[in-house]
Amino acid sequence: MKKVKSLKLAMIATAFVGALVIVLGSGGSFSWFTGETSATGEIKNGTLEINHGEDIDGNIVQAESFAPSQLIFGDWLSIENTGTLDTHLQATYDHSVDLNVPIDAYKVGYIAIKYTTTPGRDVYEDAQYKLDQLFNGITNEVQSFSHTAEANGVEVVAALIDEQAYDENADQFVLGDGSLQGPDNEFWQLDEGQYIDLNFGVKLDENAGNEYQGAVYTASLEVLAKQTDQGAK
Repeated sequence: MKKVKSLKLAMIATAFVGALVIVLGSGGSFSWFTGETSATGEIKNGTLEINHGEDIDGNIVQAESFAPSQLIFGDWLSIENTGTLDTHLQATYDHSVDLNVPIDAYKVGYIAIKYTTTPGRDVYEDAQYKLDQLFNGITNEVQSFSHTAEANGVEVVAALIDEQAYDENADQFVLGDGSLQGPDNEFWQLDEGQYIDLNFGVKLDENAGNEYQGAVYTASLEVLAKQTDQGAK
């Protein structure tokens, strides 16, 4: 009986040691709490666009039976920065007459208003009055460029096209170029969401003779938008 009892005790002891080894062996492996994070990136290119890529509504000037000393104003023409980038504008005025007569008998002036919030009607009326004043007097003596800043963030430029800017019978005049330095050109820097409204006046000089009878005067305006980044082509 003692031998059987001793054998049982030996087997229990051996089993206990085996279980202990198993427990100790599995004690080096356990779970970790984990967390994670990540990052992404995206580049969306800006857009350079004026007037949604569409032509300007309205007429530069429109008249029938025009005669010497008469002055005609055109429609208000609106230029809007509809892109997401600020831009430099280059505005070029072209004109011609279908007869072989000097183009400089047609005196051309313009008024330009730059704003973000649409100004009141009185601003437009005052601006057109300023343009009208430029044509008063002896129009052969072109008056100097006028640049004034108005209240409430509205800027106004009024000018007659200077004959000194022409070669003989030249037919093109750059109103302004926002990529160039100087206050007159800075007006043509148009930020996102800004507008420039333009109004032109044309007067046939009071000294124009019979050779101008039946003549047809044609005008066009081209506005080019360019990036503001230095060195951009």
